Amino acid sequence: MKTLADAPYHAGARHWQDRFDSRRLADRLAERLSRRAIGDEDRSFIQRQSMFFLATADERGQPDVSYKGGAPGFVQILDEQTLAFPSYDGNGMFRSLGNVRLNPRVSLLFIDFEQPQRLRILGHASAADNDPIVDRWPGAQLVVRVVVEFLFPNCPRYIHCMQRLEISPFVPSRGVETPPAPWKRFEIFRDVLPRLGEP
Repeated sequence: MKTLADAPYHAGARHWQDRFDSRRLADRLAERLSRRAIGDEDRSFIQRQSMFFLATADERGQPDVSYKGGAPGFVQILDEQTLAFPSYDGNGMFRSLGNVRLNPRVSLLFIDFEQPQRLRILGHASAADNDPIVDRWPGAQLVVRVVVEFLFPNCPRYIHCMQRLEISPFVPSRGVETPPAPWKRFEIFRDVLPRLGEP
C-alpha cells in the first residue's frame, strides 16, 4: 500500500499542476525537500515556535482548524517520528481532539513570522489524559502525540513579517498561578463551567 510519502499528490493536485505546468516542479520539491522523519533542523525550528495551526477532520471529512499556542518549546520532539504537545484548558468544545478520536489524520502548520519560514507536518494523532509525560507541561489536561508520516517546508515569500511582543499570560507555567480566562466570569457561562476535580 502506498503511503503519502510515496505518492504525495492526488488527482486533484495533479489537475492544477498540469493546468499551470508545475508538475515537474512539484515532483522536484517532493523529491528534494519532503521527508518522512523529523531532522535536526526541523527539531530546532519546531522547538523555537510558540504557536502552530492544527487541522483535523471528523469521520465525514468535515474539516476544522485551530490555533495552538504556548511558550517556545511547548511542542516537544520525542523521536524522529513523534512529536507531542499539551492540550490546555480551553472553551470545553474539544472540536479538534473530538475529531482526532473519530479520524486520527492531522496536519500541523508551523509559521515563524519574525524570520519568515514555515513547515507542514502530516500524520496521525492520538490524545490521552493519562499519558506518562503529561507532567512535562504544567496545566496540561491532555497530551497529544503525532506520529509523523510526511513533512516539508513551504515557500515563505507570502508570510507577512510580524513581531511577537509577549507570550500570553494565560499560558500555564511552573510556579505561577494561571489567571482565569475573562470570559469565564460572564454571567451567561458561570453556571455551566466545568467543576474542578470532576471528569
